[in-house]
Amino acid sequence: MSTDDSAHLGGLPHPASAEADLPWNHPLASGLTRLGRWLKQGDRDHPWILDAGVIAVVVLMFCVPDLVHDDGRRRAFDTHFTHLPWPETLALQAGLVLPLLWRRRKPSLAFAVIAAVFFLQLALGVWLRADVALLIALYSLVLHGELRRLPVACAVTAAALGLLTLRLPPEVSVLDALFFLFSTITAAVALGLAVRIRRAQLAVLRDRATRLEIERDQRSKLAAAAERTRVAREMHDIVGHNLSVIITLADGGAYATDRAPERGKQALVLIGDTGRQALGELRRMLGVLREQTQTPAAPELSPQPGIVDIDALCTRIRAAGPQVRYRSGGELDTLDRGVQLTVYRIVQEALTNALKHAGHDTRVDLAVSVEDTRLHIDVHDTGPGGTTVPPGPTHDEGHGLAGMRERAALYNGTVIAGPAPGGGWTVRATLDLTPLPATGADTGGAA
Repeated sequence: MSTDDSAHLGGLPHPASAEADLPWNHPLASGLTRLGRWLKQGDRDHPWILDAGVIAVVVLMFCVPDLVHDDGRRRAFDTHFTHLPWPETLALQAGLVLPLLWRRRKPSLAFAVIAAVFFLQLALGVWLRADVALLIALYSLVLHGELRRLPVACAVTAAALGLLTLRLPPEVSVLDALFFLFSTITAAVALGLAVRIRRAQLAVLRDRATRLEIERDQRSKLAAAAERTRVAREMHDIVGHNLSVIITLADGGAYATDRAPERGKQALVLIGDTGRQALGELRRMLGVLREQTQTPAAPELSPQPGIVDIDALCTRIRAAGPQVRYRSGGELDTLDRGVQLTVYRIVQEALTNALKHAGHDTRVDLAVSVEDTRLHIDVHDTGPGGTTVPPGPTHDEGHGLAGMRERAALYNGTVIAGPAPGGGWTVRATLDLTPLPATGADTGGAA
């Protein structure tokens, strides 16, 4: 027996039937929703049609009966209200109904005109069914007008309807009439406020949806920009370092070809090895960035370089000419892979800058050590010629130094680079290895 059958046997409603029983899923509700959308679209395209339609309904339901001779109404109210000839009645009806054309664009003006005609009618002792226009004007003022004018409008409407009750026949209770008339005022105001609040809520929801869509697009753009920055930084570290080594080896090989052909051959071999390594790193990075749709076609990826690869990096730099002395201290092999990659890239960039700016005759001292929760990287070169030279601005702060600072900032670290007091150039980087505090989700903390 399936789960659905068990639910039916247990008396539980099927999810599909429960969804269909919701009021907004009823065919009548769906039809009214479609009709409302159609009316809104038509009102946006032709705003005068809805106002003219309201006037047409009021004329048919309330004005025409007053123009037709009604003996019953005459007998009931003959001694209490004045009956004007149809031209005067038609003029009063026009004064009550026609201002409804402005009820949305100028609701205060429409209400004032209709109220004035209403008081004129009361002064003449006339009662018309078209007086319902005063309630429509009050509703329109609540919906479209300034709410600070609502108390005055309610007071005017209450005074007008209160005066109307004084002309009613004695058999009609004044309290009952006032209750009925004031209930109509309350209904008009409440309906106008409900529609106005609902429209304001929908406007807020639409605005929030628009802002969320904009924020989503901005987050996507920021994520894309951050990814481009990361890729650019990795490409700079890979291509910049290897090209600097290749250029230095090529220059040295060309110089040594005539004097020591075996050194030129050795330089060519090193150029080939360095180029193959750079190509392998580029393929690894592009393989990570590319979306893999077929697992068998995925390229073979090697791990990201770490601290253990610094020895091979120093060997390549030495092959280009500089003398590199590397010292390490502390438990470096146990560091996180992300920290090791950061250290490797900072060292790689510092050695590349030393090779690029100080030349192949320089001497470089490299030290990487861990002390408590701090990791220190010190790279010092002696400048061109391998001897101490007066300090000076021999390096420019380009993308490499900015990349080192960005990598160090990921671990709350700093990078200081500049001329050394005794000559040459020094790069000092410090990383904070303090673990991030565990969150409630990580520790499973209870509320």
